[in-house]
Amino acid sequence: MGVFVAQVRPRWSDMDLYGHVNHARTVTLLEEARVEMLFAEAALHGTEDLAKGLIVAKLSVDYKLPLFAHGAALRVEITVREIRAAYFVLDYKIRTGQAESDPVAVIASTTMVPYDFSTQHPRRITEVERDFLATWHGGVGSRSA
Repeated sequence: MGVFVAQVRPRWSDMDLYGHVNHARTVTLLEEARVEMLFAEAALHGTEDLAKGLIVAKLSVDYKLPLFAHGAALRVEITVREIRAAYFVLDYKIRTGQAESDPVAVIASTTMVPYDFSTQHPRRITEVERDFLATWHGGVGSRSA
């Protein structure tokens, strides 16, 4: 039971007129971290099917502090809050820097649905996928800042 940690790097072009990373790019940073977890890390654990089809069914983003593109990576922490038969919920924290002690700037969650694009229907989570997701279940959730 733990927290998956990814490092994402905002770019200068991600900042808006106010000088901070804009909302659309923040969502992309979440996606980059999620892809690292559910595609790359999952494949290392024999769970390649997640990369074949996943849909974001719900997204929630709460901003606590602005994010800035200052050349360094930001720490994204991901935990699995809930695992159901045909969906799971990921919680995220984006910190203002790379350290676990850096302030939390963004908390977010996504409801993820495994999807079979050949049949155009959601599918159930396999036991192998459930085992992988359980690795990250029960860590420090992003809803508490």
